[in-house]
Amino acid sequence: MRYRVVNLVLWLDEPDSLLPRRAAEKLGVRSEHLRDLVVLRRSLDARKKGHPRWLVNVEVTLESALPGTRPDVTPAPAPEPPPPPVRAPERPPLILGAGPAGLFCAWALLERGVRSIVLDRGKPVSPRRRDVAKLMRGGELDPESNMNFGEGGAGAYTDGKLGTRIHHPAVRKVVELFARFGQVERILEEGKPHVGSDVLPAAVSAMREELERGGCEFRWNARVTDVALRGGRVAGLALQDGTLVEGDRVVLAPGNSARELFELFAARGWPIEAKPFAVGYRVEHPQALIDRIQYGPAAGRGGLPPADYKLADNPRVAGAPRGVFSFCMCPGGVVVPTPTEPGLQCTNGMSNSHRSSPLANAGLVVAVAPQDFAAEGFEGPLAGLAWQRKWEAAAYALGGGGYLAPAQRVTDFLAGRLGTPPGRSSYRPGLAHADLSRLYPAQLQEALKLGLGAFGKRMRGYVTEEAVLIGVETRTSSPCRLVRDERFQSPGLAGLYPAGEGAGYAGGIVSSAVDGLRVAEAICAELPAA
Repeated sequence: MRYRVVNLVLWLDEPDSLLPRRAAEKLGVRSEHLRDLVVLRRSLDARKKGHPRWLVNVEVTLESALPGTRPDVTPAPAPEPPPPPVRAPERPPLILGAGPAGLFCAWALLERGVRSIVLDRGKPVSPRRRDVAKLMRGGELDPESNMNFGEGGAGAYTDGKLGTRIHHPAVRKVVELFARFGQVERILEEGKPHVGSDVLPAAVSAMREELERGGCEFRWNARVTDVALRGGRVAGLALQDGTLVEGDRVVLAPGNSARELFELFAARGWPIEAKPFAVGYRVEHPQALIDRIQYGPAAGRGGLPPADYKLADNPRVAGAPRGVFSFCMCPGGVVVPTPTEPGLQCTNGMSNSHRSSPLANAGLVVAVAPQDFAAEGFEGPLAGLAWQRKWEAAAYALGGGGYLAPAQRVTDFLAGRLGTPPGRSSYRPGLAHADLSRLYPAQLQEALKLGLGAFGKRMRGYVTEEAVLIGVETRTSSPCRLVRDERFQSPGLAGLYPAGEGAGYAGGIVSSAVDGLRVAEAICAELPAA
């Protein structure tokens, strides 16, 4: 019998060789009776300042079943059987977007025997890397190849975190595939799996190469300008060069910055709606400061990873609660420019696999919804998109151009003064000292200030002269949702499958990948068995 044993304690100075003894104690057997012990998850518990410890979940095999039940012990789930093959359609499905949703959709289709064609407006990893470098070093933006567009999507260059809030059986499959193609077995047992921005692009390329060996086709620099219809069913994708790629099953996995696609849906009257998201700034601290706050006297001890944090508050503004929270926290990371259109400024964060930067950053954001867009005169399905553009343009102007980021010390922002120029930052092309009160409506500014005050009380030292706000963080998720029905298809547009974060159904690498897997299953459900 195989059992799962959770919450085994290992102190920082204790070796993994103690795990069989700890597991045996919980199972009520002798350690020599255990076979095939596998670590499933290792999470750092730093709730007791100065006394961090590892909590470890394992699976083990026993020769016979245990009588009765025991705390923290459950039978291990049976392995998932391979999905049965289906009969491939006459025309291969088309997948718009080579980000996580698109890649994993292609993977799940191929597992069932269905080859697909993946189209992306950007470039493969190698040339894309050069375009990203031009943006970071000199503020030179390529609207078709940048932090958001190209092989791997936005996730390839924004940290590579594989943590997720969703609970779906396919999450493990996603992490296992990234571990395989990135050759990073360590993430299989990390409580917060992190591939890293230096490893993830190569992992994505390796996955794409495996898909190509299986018969999938990838087309780069293939910007889609229209979706062709015939008799109420999708008939293919029209490209900017005039080519029509025919197909009667199309997966739309464009990422959250595919603004032209949102505009196409709105112009045609196709099912699209505005949705809530969140906006704010990147906040950057010295990593050593975050370590001291989170680890207390244990900060600096060997075996401790760079500390992270997760904060949330609901201050009342204008008589109603307003959610303020940290987003995409990057310990040992850097702040990066993520615009996709000239004259618009926005940022995100990332870190390499070693998290070696001396600085930590996170999004400091406040929830916004259609009523916020309407208050500034933006209505309809593209209201959030127009609102995004307004504040990204304001941030670009405040920074003085060239994708310099407007920035201000946290203490000065809270005091309502311009103050002194911010100190060191990881952000390239560079910072422009600015009064950030000129960005966002007054209610959002108030919510962010109240949230910062609450976070400073929760993490003593968080509000400090060393902390810098960097503008702006606006693309936490898609501002629009491409509506789909219970069959994962756009109502009235048979064969059109919106997927992933850009379509409004995910938020992050793993949830986007899982949604791609689910869309693939929906397609296969309509195909006959092989």
